[in-house]
Order: sequence, then C-alpha cells, then structure tokens
Amino acid sequence: MSTKPPDWTPTTQAVENARITDFTRFASRHAGRDLSGDYHKLWAWSVDDVSGFWAVVWDYFRLPERPARPALATEAMPGSVWFPGSTLNYTAEVFRDRTGTDTAVITVTEDTGPVAITWHQLRRQVASLAQALTGLGVRMGDRVVGYLPNGVQAITAFLATASLGATWAVCGQDYTAAAAEARFTQLQPTVLIAGTGCLHGGKHIDRCPDVQALRDALPTLAATIVVGDATRVPDALEWSALTEHDADFAPRPVPFDHPLWVVFSSGTTGRPKGIVHGHGGVVLEQLKNLGLQLGLRAGDRLLWHTTPSWMMWNVLVAGLLLGATAVCYEGSPTYPDTDALWQLAAGLEVKVLGTSPGYLAACRKAGVRITDHYPASLERLGVTGSTFPGDLQHWIAGELGPRTQVVCTSGGTDVVTAFVGATPTTPVWAGELSAPCLGVSVEAFGPDGKPVRGEVGELVVLRPMPSMPLFFWDDPDGSRYRNAYFDVYPGVWRHGDWITITDQGSVIMHGRSDATLNRHGIRMGSSDIYGPVEELKEVAEALVVGIEQDGGDYWMPLFVTTTDGIDVDDVLREKIRNAIRHGASPRHVPDEIIQAPGIPHTRTGKKLEVPVKRLLRGDAQDTVVDPGSVDRPELIDWYARIGAAHRTRRGTALGSAPSRSANGRP
Repeated sequence: MSTKPPDWTPTTQAVENARITDFTRFASRHAGRDLSGDYHKLWAWSVDDVSGFWAVVWDYFRLPERPARPALATEAMPGSVWFPGSTLNYTAEVFRDRTGTDTAVITVTEDTGPVAITWHQLRRQVASLAQALTGLGVRMGDRVVGYLPNGVQAITAFLATASLGATWAVCGQDYTAAAAEARFTQLQPTVLIAGTGCLHGGKHIDRCPDVQALRDALPTLAATIVVGDATRVPDALEWSALTEHDADFAPRPVPFDHPLWVVFSSGTTGRPKGIVHGHGGVVLEQLKNLGLQLGLRAGDRLLWHTTPSWMMWNVLVAGLLLGATAVCYEGSPTYPDTDALWQLAAGLEVKVLGTSPGYLAACRKAGVRITDHYPASLERLGVTGSTFPGDLQHWIAGELGPRTQVVCTSGGTDVVTAFVGATPTTPVWAGELSAPCLGVSVEAFGPDGKPVRGEVGELVVLRPMPSMPLFFWDDPDGSRYRNAYFDVYPGVWRHGDWITITDQGSVIMHGRSDATLNRHGIRMGSSDIYGPVEELKEVAEALVVGIEQDGGDYWMPLFVTTTDGIDVDDVLREKIRNAIRHGASPRHVPDEIIQAPGIPHTRTGKKLEVPVKRLLRGDAQDTVVDPGSVDRPELIDWYARIGAAHRTRRGTALGSAPSRSANGRP
C-alpha cells in the first residue's frame, strides 16, 4: 500500500498556489509553530489542538467577531460546546462581500439550457421570500419544509428560511409523498414549499397529487407555496408572486448552535432519523471542507450531481459560502446519453465536478471517452456515495490525465461533510483516500478497541467536530443519538465503516461495518468483491451479504443483475467465481450466485446491504425498511422470498450447503 506509485501528484506550482498552503502559513503564525511542508503535520496539529484549529479557521475566513475565549468550551461527546457567546447567520455569510453582477446559481434541467441568476438577483429573491414567510407567521425556531427539484428555488427557500432563524428541511421530488411525509410529519412545519413536478430520464413526473397528499398529512401548515402552476394545488400561494418584491435584507444573528436544518437518514432501517445541525458548525465545516480540502474559491463553478434529498445538496449549496457558483442539475446524468454529465460540465466550464462510482462505472461500461468532452477548466473530480474500486479510480485518472485530481471522499449525512478525503497538495493512490480531513481525529479501532495500522478496523472519531449533530429530532432524552454513535465505545464516535489506515496515512474504505462479511472469523469488505465482479461486461451490478446461521454456519450469497438480459448460467457463474478468486481471494468466493431482478438502493444510490441481510435472515419487512426510502420498493418482497426459500431449503437439508445452480428467480 505504501510502495505503489500515486496516480496523481500535485506540481510544485500547484502546491504553492493552493489555498491550504496559504492557510498553513496563517495557522503557523497563530499556533507559534511551523506547520508547513507536510499535510500530515498540519492534520496532526488540527486534531491535537482542535480548539485552536477551529479558532484559526474562524479567523482565516473572517467570520464575525467572537468572544476571546477557547473555541471548544466542553469537549464531551456527545455534548460538546463550541464558540459560546458567538453569533452569526448562515445566510449572512453567504452574501458577505459578494459582487452583485457575478453569477451565483446556474440551473439546468434535461429539457432546458442553463439559467443563471446573479448574486444581486438571488439576494433580492431571498429577502422577498423571507418577508413573505414572516407574513405567514414563520418565526425563529419554526420549521419550513421543501418538496422541490434541484434548482435555484430550493436554494432561495433555504436561505430565506435560515435568514429568519427558522429551521429548514427538504426532500427532492424523486421521493414520493409517503416518503416525504415520513420525514416532514416529525417536524410539524409551518410552511410547505413544493414544486409541481420534475423531469428524469426524459419522463415528466407530475407531483401535484403528491403535494396535495403531503399537505393533507401536515395539519400544522399555515400555507403552501407552489413553484409552477399554483392553480393546480387548491388554495396554494404562487412562488413568483412572493419572490419579486424589494425588501430589506436583514438576516438575524443566532447563537452558534442554533438549528439550521434537519437532514434525514436514509430510513432503510426504520423511521428516518432527523439529524439537526447548527448554523455555526455547518458554516465552519464547509468553509474548511470546500475551501481547504477541495480548494474552492470565489468565482469557481461547482457541479455536484445530487438531489435535495441527499447531503451532497447541502454541500453544493455551501459552495456559496466561498463565493463559488452552484450549478444545479435536475435530471439523469445518463440522459439522453451516458456522457450527459460530462457534456454539461464542459459546456459550463466547471472547476469541481462531483459524481458517484456508479456513474463512472456506467461510463466505462458504455465506452465513454471522457477526452471527447474533457472540461478544460476541471481541476478536481469529486467521487463519493459508495466504495470506489481501485481499478475504476485508476481508469478515470488515466482518462482525465495529470491536470485533474480525482478526489474520493467518505463522510456522512450525520456530520454533513467528509471524514477522509484529499487536498490539492496531497498525492492520490487508486483505491485509497489520501488522508483524514483537517480537524477530524480519525482512527481505525481493532477488536480490542485500540488503534491499528495496516489492518481493518472500525472508523472512529476521537474528538469533537463542530458539525456533529446538535441532537436528533424527537429524541428528548438523547438516547437515539447516543445509541447511534456511542453505544460501542462511550465517548468515541463509531461511524459504522470498516477502514484501513495505511503506513503512509492514506485510508482504504471497505464498506459498512454492520454489513461487512465475517466468514469464520475473517472479515472482508463487500467492495473487494464488487470491484472484480462489476468489471465483467456481463454484470450490471452486484450485491453480497453474509448471514450468520445456527450451528456456526455462514451463508454468503452474491446477487447479480446482468446486461442485455443475459442469463446467469453455470458458465457465467464460474466466470464470476474466477474473477473473485483472482481479483480478491478464494475466501471471497460466495456460496451462491443468484440472478436478481434488481439491486435495491437508497434514494441517494447506496446499496441496501444491511436491509437485504435482515430480509434474508427473516426479519419482518415493516421493521427492516421503509419502502418509501427505496428506489425500487417492489424488490423488498423478492428478497424476503429468497430468504424464506433458503431457510426452508436449509432446514430440509439439515444444514447442507445451498445449491449453486439456483438462479433465484421467483
């Protein structure tokens, strides 16, 4: 791991000009010690002196004057207290020092070209909507919710809400009314802001019936505001009429930990958890994340393919804190062609493009030549959302060449940022994430709860981060929060991922620890299997789980979907086994290879490994997964039936190994 050459290395000039290099000089002066020369030296200081580090981040980005006291007043996890006595407002920080005629947001859909809005226009619309929300009775601490496509309206609604000290939550219109209801009913919102529909894969989805159903499910609403034809939703207010007036722009300063937004867990293991973050923690974390880790500057264009339902939408919007232009794309990245996202990035001269391993794998399988649409402006390609196979990372690095850094990051909705990633000054190795992020005290814990190097361990965070949740919604005693992260190691954040920290300080992700394969005491990451299997031209996608059974037995089935309607016969099964043997190891070869009608995902594209494991084990469906949180809910019953068939077969065969010739079709 430490001897292979990097796929990408920054030039001397790039290091010198990087914002993180300037920050290092600034931090060295304030820390009274030389932090230059090596990123890991800077990182070590940032986690050894977390209070001093975050105070320097505050000062470097010129946030409002703060009391002269330690940044971290109470270090307990949970329960840390940051910047007591300080006030700020997310929306105020977005518009501070912005030039009115520069572009703030660009919105693109599948059937419309780019529509740009300037900082002056955005500020005017935010102020107008904030005034309208006040008139509708929205006060500090109230909730405003959005059911909206990914466009400037969602950003405007969020900024207007935050400017009042009210709390925002949003679902994209990829969610049904039922899925949005499962989230919003928890919040008892005052106002709903909704779109009439969206476009995806060339198909228009009418959401007016969903808007009406959602409104009926929210009895606390004082008003519904509709983006689009408001006459289609009875008694709704029209968006354009509320955003066209001149009004005073006066964001209200709030305490550092005042609730900014509620983001929701995927809901794949029960009721979606409402995760509450504060104004100050998000502002600080995203200035560091986007400004230092990704090197984003004022005027840069940031396009991250996302929906408002996913935390990467929150990150996309946070680019405005740096003065960057947020490019919002509503639609499929593969419509009308697989290279649609690359064409868009090239046409808009995007500086930082974000996507998923799944999209890159689709591009490689489709034979997309990235060089045909290479954005000359592209400095960094961000990749997140699932494990990133090394061979796929090596392929895209070769396509892009040395001019563009491929930045793989891993974090979570829980902290609305990354734990590990890269910087413009760190090399990139295929299959590895370059380093832990600044201010994140990441370790890998072995079975004895102690840090390990060079071997698989639990991803833990030893010291507080300002963007850790303030609390979970509807969790008055904090028990759900504590159980989510601190039930295994009290006082230490356990995130639920398996990682390896290498000797050089880079990080290898192995997948979720609660879905990690543990065959006879040997732990294996699912990503180690997906890489070689999904590289086969016959395989579209794969999902593997491991299930502990009575008597010490272990069942490890691999589910695959194929390309072009290919059947999974004995020849293809053996090809898959050989690919795993040579691409991972013989111990990674599954017990059974089953052709599936589909692989279920969360609405943000993550494979449902844990819910599928529970379904196969026989857990009741209604306790395993919320169908509204799944991209193909009809698959839930299929996997439950496969589990039932296996349990019957195993009982009949008195524990004999399952047949490898089954294709698993219903």
